[in-house]
Amino acid sequence: MTRILLVEDSGAIVLSLTDFLRGEGFSVTAVPGQAAAEAALARNETDLLLVDLRLADGRGQDVCAAAREQDLPVIILTAADDEASVVSCLDMGADDYITKPFRPRELVSRIRSVLRRRGGAPAAVRLGGVLLDTERGVASRNGAPLSLSPLEYQLLTMFAANRGKLLTRARILEEIWDLAGDFVNDNTLTVYIKRLRDKIEDDPSDPKIIKTVRGLGYRVD
Repeated sequence: MTRILLVEDSGAIVLSLTDFLRGEGFSVTAVPGQAAAEAALARNETDLLLVDLRLADGRGQDVCAAAREQDLPVIILTAADDEASVVSCLDMGADDYITKPFRPRELVSRIRSVLRRRGGAPAAVRLGGVLLDTERGVASRNGAPLSLSPLEYQLLTMFAANRGKLLTRARILEEIWDLAGDFVNDNTLTVYIKRLRDKIEDDPSDPKIIKTVRGLGYRVD
């Protein structure tokens, strides 16, 4: 599990972003300022740094420099008018930046892209006989290409990103609504899960990949 150090002094941002990132399968430690961030980095328990350049306690640029001394990937969180500061951090080796306000899903995409470039996150995930290549956006089963609808593919990637975790039907509905931009109700979700199982399971009536947790939701181990 990728361990993210989030350096941000806005409590509201920390709360919402931490919850979202943990839901996407990341481990998150949040600290409010430079001193706490440097102490956390010294414990060598960080795989990637997310740092706001504007901190009430200290400077994001100095936190960025400390992370680069450990050769850690760094993504900068920045306000729109911080161009000069962003350039200075990129010059010292930061991997990417994202401008506030941003969509959490876009940030997750950037995190995974940086980790892939650094060799810290595989682009391909195997679920039983299914191979999901998130970099190319394709999936195959036992070596044969799978023909998945956009929502079926998004469901599969969502399960892969949350492997081992219970996904409630409410959580899935919220996610695929956001991804599709269309209304998907509870009955429609049942149909999509069935269609996906028909394509990826050896025996859809006894699924081994997408397992039902009765009364709660689904889980992929």
